[in-house]
Formats: sequence, C-alpha cells, structure tokens
Amino acid sequence: MRRTRIVLRIVLWGLAALVVAAGIGFLLRPVSYFDGAMYLREALTGVRSRTVQVHGFRVHYLEVGPPGGRPVVLIHGLGGRAEDWRNLAPYLARAGYCVYMPDLLGYGRSGLPANFSYSVSDEAEIVIGFLDALGLKQVDLGGWSMGGWIVQLVAAEVPGRVSRLMLFDSAGLHVVPDWDTRLFTPKTAIQLDELESLLTPHPHPIPGFVAADILRISGRTGWVVDRAMASMLTGENVTDGLLPKFKMPLLIVWGERDTLLPVAQGQTMHRLAPRSELEVAAGCGHLAPLECAPRVGPWVVTFVEQ
Repeated sequence: MRRTRIVLRIVLWGLAALVVAAGIGFLLRPVSYFDGAMYLREALTGVRSRTVQVHGFRVHYLEVGPPGGRPVVLIHGLGGRAEDWRNLAPYLARAGYCVYMPDLLGYGRSGLPANFSYSVSDEAEIVIGFLDALGLKQVDLGGWSMGGWIVQLVAAEVPGRVSRLMLFDSAGLHVVPDWDTRLFTPKTAIQLDELESLLTPHPHPIPGFVAADILRISGRTGWVVDRAMASMLTGENVTDGLLPKFKMPLLIVWGERDTLLPVAQGQTMHRLAPRSELEVAAGCGHLAPLECAPRVGPWVVTFVEQ
C-alpha cells in the first residue's frame, strides 16, 4: 500500500510539473499554442493540409470542399496566411466548390528562401506555378489586399485560366499610402495596436504576453514583409492599366470602414473594370472576408454560381 501511495504521488507530481511547464510555455510562446489549436480544428473539420513543390520551392496550402468540385483559389495578403480565409472558405465548400488556399512563399507554412524577392510580380509567378503543379487548368481566383494585387497580375498574364476574378479590399492601384508602412513590421506594442486599429474598426486589446510573442515573430520574419512592401512602393506593376482589359467577370468586395485601403479605391477599380460588380460591407474594415464572412460569403457564392 505504501509503495502504491509513493507511485501515485510521483505520478501526481509529474502531472503537476507538466501543467506548470505547459503554462510557462503558453506564457512564453502563446502564438504557437493558438496555431496548434487552429491546426487541430482544421483537421477535425475536414480541412486538408498539403504541400507541393513550385519552381523548386515548398508551398503549403489548405484544401477544403469536395475534391471533384470546381476549383476556387484564394490568395491571402501581406503578412497573412492560408488560414485568413477560414471564415469565408466554408461558404464555397458547402456550395460544392473545392477551395485551395496557398500560403504565399515566405508566409505561413511555406518555404522562406533568402534569395527570393517577395515582390508581387514574383509571387504572381508562384501562384501560376501553383496552378500548374496541381493541374488546375481553369479556376475562379480571388485575392485579398496584396493578394488582390497578385491575382490581378495572374489574370493579366494567363487570362484564359481565370474564369472569374474576385478582389477583396485589394491593393494594386497607383496610390501612395497615407499611413506608416512600417506598421506591418511592428517593433513595439504601441505600433502593434496601431496596426490593429488600421486593419479593423473593432480592435481588441492584445494581452502583453501575446503582443511580446507577436513582436518576437515579426522580428524574425519581418524582412519578408519589408521586401514585399518595398516592391509595392516602387509603383511598378500597378494595375490601373490592367483593369480595363479584363474580360472575365470581376467581383469587388470592400469593407466600408477600411482605413488601410479606403473604399474609394474599390470604387475606382469598379469604374475601371467593365465587367465588374462592387459589393460594400457596411461597418466592416479591411478584414471583411474574415470578420464579416456572413455577409461576404453569400455574395461570393452567388457570383461564382452565375
């Protein structure tokens, strides 16, 4: 009996140590814990995590929906990743579409090569290579923010492979930002809060230990964002002249309260693109596909089903 009590005590102490270690780990690296929970949720809800080689680089992507469904490819924005589409993609999957959401090179779980430019034009080539690698001959293609700029370049280069084009709070016009572009690689908690306020009209306070971990990650991978931002600020590869040439149907979705890329830019794109339609989500900001998916999702499904 005494031996049993000793063993039980050792087991309990071991469990307590594990709990303490997990708690300390969460306080030091909360983002890893949040990501782990998200990846588990993806696996449990039928989201498939895959990788493919594109031009010699490893590209990670998520896939959801029936494998035989008509393909929809969604491209995230600057500093983003495939999971940014997690609230919108289910609307398309439930409608019978197979949704592919790649992590652009340098983001999410894709490769992080030091010798890549991370410019919008080179990322567009990665997207075309992604379509080739998966054998996707023709797709409905959507992009958000910087991703919207990228998919416009893709549609211009291989128009026959894009059945329908979707732009969500998209960059691409020749416009000089009136906000501090350095906020996308924040160095302080104050800058992180400023970025949050720029992205959403409903910012939530970020706990100090979470902010510290986000800043740690930004310090490690921010050079990718810096390269991408620098390429966009050159004014090269802008899409003002491309939009009037698009012959495929084009859906433009914008958050009414977007302060990063104001809705006036969406209206300009709508005027430039002859076959476009514009939907504005009242009360939503730059993160409309994520925060306002219940409104945006039905618009997107209706558009692709036309």
